[in-house]
Amino acid sequence: MHDEFLCHVTGYGACGGRRIGVPLGTYRAPTLALALWWLRDRASWIADRLDPQPEAEHFPPGALAPVADTVLDVPTVLRVWCADMAQQDFVANELAAGRLIRIAASDDTTEYELLAESIDALRMQRTTSMLYTPVA
Repeated sequence: MHDEFLCHVTGYGACGGRRIGVPLGTYRAPTLALALWWLRDRASWIADRLDPQPEAEHFPPGALAPVADTVLDVPTVLRVWCADMAQQDFVANELAAGRLIRIAASDDTTEYELLAESIDALRMQRTTSMLYTPVA
């Protein structure tokens, strides 16, 4: 069983013709349950910032406009992922098996990526690669 998990959230966009990643958060989860909670929390956090409620008092009337139907609705994609118990079980099983998981959603300007991986699996990979590294 993998006991600790490293979780990351990153936003990617283009700047000067190059793909640039902006870290939006990192969390070292001491348990699988907390890793899953943090990923869902960050997905909801992104969705709420991309798709605020129009009636919120800090927005003047008419300040928000809906996007075109042809643009992928990232907030809805993230909210659906958070509510999908089959997906949550899949992610939990992958992490418990020591595999890296990646959840990503993109619109026409930005990609949002959530990553998680077992710290134990990372340690084992490093140790294994050190055991087989030729010495000059």
